[in-house]
Amino acid sequence: MTDYGRPLRFGSFMTPSNVDAAATVALAVLCEELGLDLVTFQDHPYQPGFLDTWTLLSFVAARTSRVHLSANVTNLPLRPPAVLGRSVASLDRLSGGRIELGLGAGAFWDAIEAMGGRRLSPAQAVQSLEEAIDVVRQIWDGDARGGVRVDGEIHRVHGAKRGPSPAHQVEIWLGAYKPRMLSLTGRLADGWLPSLSYLQPGDLQAGNAAIDDAATQAGRLPSQVRRLLNINGQFSSTSGGTLQGPVAQWVQELSELAVLDGIDTFILASDDPDTLRRFALEVAPAVRELVSSERA
Repeated sequence: MTDYGRPLRFGSFMTPSNVDAAATVALAVLCEELGLDLVTFQDHPYQPGFLDTWTLLSFVAARTSRVHLSANVTNLPLRPPAVLGRSVASLDRLSGGRIELGLGAGAFWDAIEAMGGRRLSPAQAVQSLEEAIDVVRQIWDGDARGGVRVDGEIHRVHGAKRGPSPAHQVEIWLGAYKPRMLSLTGRLADGWLPSLSYLQPGDLQAGNAAIDDAATQAGRLPSQVRRLLNINGQFSSTSGGTLQGPVAQWVQELSELAVLDGIDTFILASDDPDTLRRFALEVAPAVRELVSSERA
C-alpha cells in the first residue's frame, strides 16, 4: 500500500487534431469550464494531422484563465532543451503560472529522423533526457551567476544566457517505464507520468518502489515526486473490464489507484465532450470524497 497523501487532481489528455482546430481549442476550454485541473495534448511533431502542440498550448492558454496546461509528453528529440526552457518559461509567465513540462526520452525514431532529429540508442535517449533537464533548469534559474553550462554527451550548452524564470515552480514530469528512466525520475523529476494501458499488473508498485529508492538515495522525500497516470475508458451500464462500466465502478477503481498505488493525478485520454463531462462532474468529486474518507 502506497499513499503519498497528496491532493487529488483530474485532467484531460487530448488529440491536437488540425481537422477542426476550433473544435480542439473549444474542447480544452470546456475542460476548464467543467472544473478539471489540467489539460494536456500529445506531442508528435511528425504527425501532419496534428497541430503543433506548443503552438496549440499557447493559443489555449490565451483562451483560458485557470486550468494548468502541458504536453503529454514533450518530444525532446525534436525540441532543443535550451529553446524549450525559454518557451516553457515564457508561456508560464504569459499564462500566469499555469504551464507544466511533461518530457519523454523519444520514440518513433524513423519519424524523428525524417524530421531532422538525431536517432539515439535507448541509453543515449535517457542520457539526453537527463542532460536536457539540467539545461532547462539552468535556463530557468535567472538569479544564478554566469551562463548555462552543460557539457554532456548529447547536449552541450556553453555560456547561454539564463532566463526568463517561470512565473511559478514549473514541474517536470517524466514518461518513464524502464529502470534507468524510473531512477532518473526519482533523482531529478517532479512527477512520474506513465499510461495505464502500457503497464502490466504490478508495474505501478514496482515503479513506485524504484522511484522511492532513487529519491531516498538522492536525499529527497518520495512524496516530492507527483504520481500521475494517463487513463482511458468508457462509461456503460454494465462492467466490461477496467474503467469500462458505470460511474460507480470508475470511482472505486480510481480510488484504489490513489490509496493503494499513490496516484494523485488522473488524466483521461478522450476527445469526447460527454465522456469528459461525466469524468469531471461525476467521477472526480466522488473519488475525492471516497479517498478523503479512506485517508481519514
